[in-house]
Amino acid sequence: MKKILFLITALLLMNCTSTELIESWKNPEIDSFSISKVLIVGMSSNIEARKQFEEKLKKEYESRGIEAVMSLDLFEPSFTGEEKSKEELRIVAQILGASFFDAILFTKVKGVEDKRVYTETFRDKEYLDIKFKDDYYANQEIFYNPDYYKDFKIYHTETSLYCICPVKERTLIWKGYIDIIDPSSAEETVDDYINLLVLVLEEENLLNKKEIK
Repeated sequence: MKKILFLITALLLMNCTSTELIESWKNPEIDSFSISKVLIVGMSSNIEARKQFEEKLKKEYESRGIEAVMSLDLFEPSFTGEEKSKEELRIVAQILGASFFDAILFTKVKGVEDKRVYTETFRDKEYLDIKFKDDYYANQEIFYNPDYYKDFKIYHTETSLYCICPVKERTLIWKGYIDIIDPSSAEETVDDYINLLVLVLEEENLLNKKEIK
């Protein structure tokens, strides 16, 4: 399975996607998971990005005959931005169970990393043959040329799929860690993220593949 996931990620990266699957875990007690009604939660203070994410993922589930509800349609926009007690979250879970939800897909940003990449002037044998004066001359741009390096951010995210099970409370079914690399726009990033997420969930038998008509 890890090999399949690696191949999926590699193919997506070749298509210049801004997302990369870093690691994933699936509950070993579960082979497949059938969902009839899912709550989609994007934990973000950026309401517009959250709306785009939840709307697109909602369409992916609905295209497979699964009822999907956005957290923005169920709770106030401030729901994910305000601190909740365990008791409040327990009550929320009870409400969802009474409303016939059987799953929650929860996505959040875990951290942001600043990266700097320098251009490569010499490669392979040519670099091994270089003399000090040539090396220094070719790389002194680092002091004054902003094109010599590129600064960008990597957003470390986590998506979890929970079962609202009658026997076990909020059982974790699957968890995946996805990096968003140097995002250029919210819309493009959301598309890339969800395309990758859907492919992985399909491979893990946690989401039915869309029927081609």
